[in-house]
Amino acid sequence: MSTERFQFEGAGGEQLAAALDLPDGEPRAYALFAHCFSCGKDTHAARRIAMALTAHGIAVLRFDFTGLGSSEGDFANTTFSSNVADLVRAADHLRETRRAPALLIGHSLGGAAVLAAASEISDAKAVVTIAAPSDPAHVTGLFKDSLDAIRRDGSAEVSLAGRPFRIKSSFLDDVAEQRLLDKIAHLHKALLVMHSPVDDTVGIDNATRIFVTAKHSKSFVSLDHADHLISNKDDAAYIAEVIASWVGRYLGTRAPFPAGAAAEDGPRAVVVRETRTSKLQQSIALGPHHLTADEPVAVGGQDTGPGPYDLLLAALGACTSMTMRLYADRKMLPLDRVTVTLRHSKIHAEDCAECETKVGLIDQLERDIDMDGALDDEQRKKLMEIADKCPVHRTLTSEIRIVTRAVE
Repeated sequence: MSTERFQFEGAGGEQLAAALDLPDGEPRAYALFAHCFSCGKDTHAARRIAMALTAHGIAVLRFDFTGLGSSEGDFANTTFSSNVADLVRAADHLRETRRAPALLIGHSLGGAAVLAAASEISDAKAVVTIAAPSDPAHVTGLFKDSLDAIRRDGSAEVSLAGRPFRIKSSFLDDVAEQRLLDKIAHLHKALLVMHSPVDDTVGIDNATRIFVTAKHSKSFVSLDHADHLISNKDDAAYIAEVIASWVGRYLGTRAPFPAGAAAEDGPRAVVVRETRTSKLQQSIALGPHHLTADEPVAVGGQDTGPGPYDLLLAALGACTSMTMRLYADRKMLPLDRVTVTLRHSKIHAEDCAECETKVGLIDQLERDIDMDGALDDEQRKKLMEIADKCPVHRTLTSEIRIVTRAVE
């Protein structure tokens, strides 16, 4: 992953600071990320989600709204509507310089903003909200003790996340005029609503209203014990994995081959790359397919995906089942379904009578094959012989040469 930092002109003419996170190779699609109220593009949640999405070939544009982070302008002069306008301008910038965003992602009030902006970003195919309110006016609850002062004096300084911000009455007027549920009802884009049932900043009832109001296609994913700011990196990694998997069917594009992968008419390379969202988590690209590998918690991982030996067993099991199916169909055998159960263990070499190695520990792969169908004993015997002829079985039981090179 690489990150390009630049500025673009916002809806009000200010220069807005942006970061474009890019995957290795040509992006499969572009996403636009809107951060939470009074936050910025470089929050832990925004960076971690963007980083994980790039591992799936999705480029992500993050930017600071007017008056926040490194962007120009005065936060006090902004409104919810001006944030929506900045989002539309960010989408325009992507369209002009790269490719229009196919995916809109918004966290907290940013989620409400992408819902409001979606109708003006026609290229977007899908929208994701994370801990979003169903009404932008919900944000005024963060400074409810100052509402009277804002109305009386026209503005007041409030504390948000421990930092001082000036809020004007124009902001209150603007959020009060929003009719977000009407826009959700006419979204006409795929929608994924993600929310934690224990969110004590924006309650889960907001997710219910958004989901019930939206028309299909729509999906809901519970974030379990995640907090509102998605401060746990494992929660951010999970959100990104779900988004990448969910949005694939709406993008209409196949994931590109990562750098170094072979073309489809030749041997296909498998590219494994650290995600850096947890200690051992790996992103695996197999042409247009993407997997996640990890290790169980007991050995230092987070158990977000199968481990290396799990994948090895899966390869052997899949090859076994495929080989038996091809043979059965060719011979017109009544084989209804094959189920292969595999296990990996270490055993003492001295306990293996047929093994050449007689000292130390050796790897043992156990494979139990269950064949459904009206097969006679001879047919079952033949299929078991065929199982041992699957290409992966032959590879594992023959001499293997592994060539390792350092990439310059």
